[in-house]
Amino acid sequence: MKKILFALAVAAFGLEGWACTNLIVGKKASADGSVMITYSADDYGSYGYLHFYPAGHHAKGEMRALYDYETNNYLGEIPEAEYTYNVIGQINEHQLSIMETTFGGREELADSTGLLDYGSLMYVTLQRAKTAREAIDVWTKLVETYGYRSEGESITIADPNEVWVLEMIGKGPGRKGAVWVARRLPDDCVTGHANQARITTFPLKDRQNCLYSKDVISFAREKGYFSGKDKDFSFRDAYAPNDFGARHICEARVWTFFNRVAAGMDKYLPYVQGIEANTEEMPWCIRPDHPVTLNEVKQAMRDHFEGTPMEMTADVGAGPYEAPYRPTPLYFEVDGKKYFNERPISTQQTAVTYLAQLRSWLPNHIGGVLWVGCDDANMVAYTPVYCCSTVCPEPYAERTADPFTFSLKSAYWVCNALSNFVYPRYSQLFPDVQQVRDQLDRELEDMQAKIDAEAQAKNEAEAISHLTGYSCRAASMMMDRWRQLFERLIVKYNDMAIKPEENGQYKRTAGGDHVPLTRVGYPERYRKVIVEKTGDRYLVPEKK
Repeated sequence: MKKILFALAVAAFGLEGWACTNLIVGKKASADGSVMITYSADDYGSYGYLHFYPAGHHAKGEMRALYDYETNNYLGEIPEAEYTYNVIGQINEHQLSIMETTFGGREELADSTGLLDYGSLMYVTLQRAKTAREAIDVWTKLVETYGYRSEGESITIADPNEVWVLEMIGKGPGRKGAVWVARRLPDDCVTGHANQARITTFPLKDRQNCLYSKDVISFAREKGYFSGKDKDFSFRDAYAPNDFGARHICEARVWTFFNRVAAGMDKYLPYVQGIEANTEEMPWCIRPDHPVTLNEVKQAMRDHFEGTPMEMTADVGAGPYEAPYRPTPLYFEVDGKKYFNERPISTQQTAVTYLAQLRSWLPNHIGGVLWVGCDDANMVAYTPVYCCSTVCPEPYAERTADPFTFSLKSAYWVCNALSNFVYPRYSQLFPDVQQVRDQLDRELEDMQAKIDAEAQAKNEAEAISHLTGYSCRAASMMMDRWRQLFERLIVKYNDMAIKPEENGQYKRTAGGDHVPLTRVGYPERYRKVIVEKTGDRYLVPEKK
């Protein structure tokens, strides 16, 4: 097959354009019958915390201030709803959850005069809607009324019974509103999106499973993006055409999730690697080979293309300690040629990562759980925050710290202190982190049935108090473990050596001092690289 190297599209997509990832599991595709959706907020420099909006009644004429999600700049005000629902992070008290990724799309369609950015839309909609269908209606009417100021966005909107993906892009300066399409995920399927629009053609007459703006096709015709028959219209091709970056940097993250839960995904490798034209495109959704567990979804959020052709630990870019991370920017230049780094789901710039678990067989205040980690998903344990929580756990609260102020009370800073200590010697230190991380994951997952049962035995008010307290205790448990783990790693691996252990205790001399430290040096593979690059410079002369 003829090889065609696609343009790298550096100018069209900045670093922020390659930000977040959403993985999505329908209720009949999950092991426990829950709907599950994920979100990693991967914007460099962002401080990871949970947005928290208590439920409330609002007087007529009261206004709701809007602030840009990425800059916190004031945008304006809209009339407040008469009643708003309790929202913590990306979930509300009715088990409605909304998450996003930015696909950018055609630059000329951005409208900086619109009042609502995607972040404002997420939280305002969570405060005003109970179900996914209602959320789509609230979201799109807000955009139509007040204007849309963000780039192209893919939005996951889920309740305990349905999952929808809404893709939207503005109409450009001076044209209020947006064009959009929303598709319902079949209950027995999984899907995802990762900074590229994924809805192509869609059913035009199936209102149960597909909704769209009345001008989504006619606007594309007007702008010259599409000229075929309506039935052949592709939202992605019109508003966010595919290129190398969209496929390899973005779609590859969805592919690696599919590859974890279903066989036969290798046939889509030529597509996601992005270097061949006319390849078979990856489907919008697939049926997994087995029911997908909560823990599998967590592990998918920690993915670095392990065991695939995009594996990141096997080349010189991984450094001496085989790290599945690369410093940004994604693209770099050498001798006038452009190159790229792989972009996995798990990445060092994640500010906060979420997994919403929505359970239809339980009352809303018990059924909705937001599993949270403030930092790279690979380097944290997810802790549960129940959707009814009336207090935000202190480690995840907005006012606990900020991007400029370190605090041992902040999950973001404690977790980042640990991960940034581990990254430079990843293969040596990460196994210690992985052991504690996975143990805490298991403990908290095992506790869930007990906590749910305790809540079900109480009246609603008592249950809400109980679940709020547990959510706070779980966050505090994680903080205690992480601080202890950080202290342990500092002691064990100080000065690039290792203190020997036996049965979990450091070895000591009879007098109580340390025994000689283990000094392992670089891994053998990297020693060979040094010799290959330096020749005999460090060769010890043979004795004569």
